Amino acid sequence: MELDVLDRQGTPIEKVTVDDRAFGAEVKAHLFHQVVRMQIANRRRGTASTKTRGEVSGGGRKPWRQKGTGRARQGSTRSPVWRGGGVALGPKPRDYAYKLPKKVRRAALCAALSMKAQEGMLKVIDHIDIGEPKTKLMVGFLKALGMEKTALILLSHDTPNVQLAARNLPYVKVLRIEGVNVYDLLAYDYLICAKEALMGLQERVAS
Repeated sequence: MELDVLDRQGTPIEKVTVDDRAFGAEVKAHLFHQVVRMQIANRRRGTASTKTRGEVSGGGRKPWRQKGTGRARQGSTRSPVWRGGGVALGPKPRDYAYKLPKKVRRAALCAALSMKAQEGMLKVIDHIDIGEPKTKLMVGFLKALGMEKTALILLSHDTPNVQLAARNLPYVKVLRIEGVNVYDLLAYDYLICAKEALMGLQERVAS
């Protein structure tokens, strides 16, 4: 597959050949569901916690004698049926993380990249750099490319001016190629890659 390489004004200046394994794979929606579900589960903190009847304070004495009062028998005021008592079957701290096979994760990533390429939402830029870390320069850069929707920018290495200029834009996210993931690829409309980053990404996912 060949992709156009654009300059900063959005004009095609050359073509680059990419591996079909990374950018021409079959799009499988069920893989997106599996991988995104895993990513969201892995982000959960799992700190929700309630106290059982053995952990709440008080309730050491039987509130009244077993028989003869006409009331239901009770052994503790900390029972879940009492106000101020423990919680029955409540949440406890736990780890929600789990892993899918590496081949599944890679197939989903290749499918997401292929979907961007097929839909024309993958834009390869010859060089992504901004002279100053100013938000208006990033806005101008995206407007020159004709991008008015959300965008994910991939870089091959840290570029402070680009990262700082995009930081205040809620519809733009900047990632290094090591951090590219299915969730972000699906969450943002455009995928903007520097040519160098595209080659590095291809080497990562198609090797």
